[in-house]
Amino acid sequence: MLHNIGTLNMGSRVPPLVRSTTITFGRLAVHELRLKAAREGSQGLQIMTIEQFAARLAGGFSQAVQMDSLRAAVQSAIPKADLDELERIKHLPGFVKAAVDTISKVWLADINLYARRHEHARIASLASLEQAVLQELPASQLRPTDLAEQALARQDHIPAIFGKIDIQGLTELSPCWRPLLQGAASHTQVRWISGPRRTPDWLDTNHIQVHSSQPHEPQTHRVNAATAYHEAIEAVRWARQLIASGTAKPHEIAIASAAASDYDDHLLALRSDANIDIHFAHGVKVAASREGQAAAALADILLRGLSQSRIRRLSTLLRTYKGPFQDLPERWTRILPTDAPLSNADAWNTLIDRLTAQDWPDHTQHGPELKSIIKTLAQGLPAAAEIGEELLSAQPLAIWRKALLAGPPSSLHLTLDTLRQYDDLDPCSSIVWSRPGPLAAAPRPFVYLLGLNSQRWPHSISEDRLLSDHIIPTKELDPLPIPLADSRDFHTILATTKRQVVLSLARRDAEGRLLGPSGLLQGHREGTYLRRHRIPEHAFSETDRLTARPQDFREVPQAAAAETCWRNWHRDKEITPHDGKVRPDHPVIRDILQGIQSASSLRMLLRNPLGYLWRYGLGLSEPMIGADPLTLDALAFGDLVHQTLERTLISLESNGGLASLGEEQILIGINAAAQAVAADWEVDRPIPPRIIWQRTLREAEQLSATALIRPVEEAPLQGAYAEVPFGGEESQAHVDLPWDASVEVQIPTTGMRIRGYIDRLDLANTNKARVRDYKTGRAPKNEIGLDGGRELQRCLYAFAVRAMLGESINIEASLHYLREDKTLVLPEPQAYLARLVDYLQTAKAGLIEGNATIGTDAGARFDDLAFALPANAGAVYCARKSEAAKALLGAATQVWDEP
Repeated sequence: MLHNIGTLNMGSRVPPLVRSTTITFGRLAVHELRLKAAREGSQGLQIMTIEQFAARLAGGFSQAVQMDSLRAAVQSAIPKADLDELERIKHLPGFVKAAVDTISKVWLADINLYARRHEHARIASLASLEQAVLQELPASQLRPTDLAEQALARQDHIPAIFGKIDIQGLTELSPCWRPLLQGAASHTQVRWISGPRRTPDWLDTNHIQVHSSQPHEPQTHRVNAATAYHEAIEAVRWARQLIASGTAKPHEIAIASAAASDYDDHLLALRSDANIDIHFAHGVKVAASREGQAAAALADILLRGLSQSRIRRLSTLLRTYKGPFQDLPERWTRILPTDAPLSNADAWNTLIDRLTAQDWPDHTQHGPELKSIIKTLAQGLPAAAEIGEELLSAQPLAIWRKALLAGPPSSLHLTLDTLRQYDDLDPCSSIVWSRPGPLAAAPRPFVYLLGLNSQRWPHSISEDRLLSDHIIPTKELDPLPIPLADSRDFHTILATTKRQVVLSLARRDAEGRLLGPSGLLQGHREGTYLRRHRIPEHAFSETDRLTARPQDFREVPQAAAAETCWRNWHRDKEITPHDGKVRPDHPVIRDILQGIQSASSLRMLLRNPLGYLWRYGLGLSEPMIGADPLTLDALAFGDLVHQTLERTLISLESNGGLASLGEEQILIGINAAAQAVAADWEVDRPIPPRIIWQRTLREAEQLSATALIRPVEEAPLQGAYAEVPFGGEESQAHVDLPWDASVEVQIPTTGMRIRGYIDRLDLANTNKARVRDYKTGRAPKNEIGLDGGRELQRCLYAFAVRAMLGESINIEASLHYLREDKTLVLPEPQAYLARLVDYLQTAKAGLIEGNATIGTDAGARFDDLAFALPANAGAVYCARKSEAAKALLGAATQVWDEP
């Protein structure tokens, strides 16, 4: 059997392989022609671009200069080359890109800068740069002219290598390649298959066969959209409708624009929402990918400095890539204080030194690894290349290297925003989004053209940035200028599209300015005026369908809930569940009322029951940004002063007590305490810029001196205590306390337990206690008691002292305003406490009944839960609901009128 098969094979004759080559333009056309050849079973057919054709004929490892290699060569050559006239600007951001663009134009236009260096000093400068660039390029990469000359030297091999040659999809060819094409025509059959395209004037029709055809006459429709984003929406709707109706398949549809960058972001978002494959023929922005975001996160740190939020972002993006961040345990960022900016390496190192193995999620010490990362990042922009090599890997590292080639490290944020990478979607099975050139070379039956506005399609002509028109005429430097290419491609697309072309333009730009139509639309009658919020015949996504069809949207549970909420917010005389009305005896409310309270929580209960429920029942809190502020707010500054006073008193008490020390010793103690507090703050909390921070510390020291050097004395001191805990709070310092802080403190008849810290407690020999609450704000003009429920500390702290030290002790409760050195003593603390107990009982009963509505503090200037209220709640929503809220809360609102 094997013998028979062998005999059969020996006797069969295989027909000789006939070689042929098709030269086209662009990656899209190459993909589609190769797919067509595969479907037709073509044998011996090569499909390539003109650059690949020249490299194949030149032989060896020769190839055209790659753009990435050219950027790298230019960047390497600039410091070494003496550019004479351009010497002063060669290190500016953007010069590398300008030089690459100019050199590319010169090479494609077949201009010999060295031969023309005597014509102008600028030409001589660029000739010097060109020579330096050629020295930096790999030996295998040749200028287009050199590659064409090397290929022409081997033109006798054209029939054997390529066979018959077809030029397909091209409307023009750069001057550097034209001699090569003419040389090929003298050795083999060359056909210029133009179809309905215009044939270039320079083409030698005596040696090159031109195959033309009549232009197609597609159905043309003009539409007028509101903005560029609206244009993109209408294009995706149109494409979805063609596919859903069976009129077209995805690979038969194309969307194009000469101003593609204006629509890239819109179409990238829309293709995700519509769940339709749209291939970006010119590539997608690297910033739209996770890999690009990782590189951008690293650039953000090097350009703007270390911070906790930036390190968190970088760590999250690099967790899946091999490198130092992968060595850290999962969720390691939980060890970081949420409000600490960590804006320098010293702050990071101080924090890391405090951490033990038990602080890390896997109970393993990773401090050295994190310190190494911070040390690497702290090197900054000058070491951008080395930092990237150490921290990045795989695709993020490739993007980083490419960005550093495209521009200096100082412009990384701009460079990364403009870099593109190849779209992985298969163009032969997807809708194509492209610029006009690739689409003109690879036409499709259904086309939607965007941005047909003046100054956008075609673009206005502009001079080269380094070789102005008076140095080398623009027509010579750029024989294929963008405006002419745009116009040529527009007419080519119209002539090569078989079925349908939609011509779209926008009425206004992103800033609202009116836009005019492109001159290319002359002869095309006025089309359909599309309103921005029109109901489309075919929605492109579920979101589009629901927003365009209100009757469908109303049936969505989320929409119904939103509509009910909106209507309830506008009912002036009724408190609804969306205003805080809950069912009576709700378990969440019972739970938080049974918990231990503080002065702050009770104040919120009295003045804003809804905020009390949100914060303590639902756990809502203001987002912590962790960024360095310009100045400390009032709350943070008060905390700074309180911590300084606490450290000072603790230190002074260990040295004999406040009463036995002189003013100079107290000031020394305050200064030492302020420096210790500042060291902790610089690690754990946001601080202002250095100069403002030093001024803030001096002010905190001055207020602390006011509190300690000139206290109000009425009896000899037995002891002074700062930040004294009660009700279960733990002592913030290892010092002796006047009582057992773990004992519960309960407000009589309310069933509420309280805890907290007393700012200052002085005990005297005469069975007297002085309770002092320090204030860093401005003192009120008149005497205050409960102050509308705002001022509860004096009452609560006085009660706590009596509960801990006995009913017989005589208590003086006061507020000490440090800026004016003014003390406000609470007269008859017991009477005020009795009134406070009544208000708390009323507020508690109302909350248990379900009356968790807004209070007088809701939506106020310092309401940090205002983000959960309707927009501009203080001026609109709260004013609308205030009367109904007061009626519902009843007697609980009487505390708001307390002096």
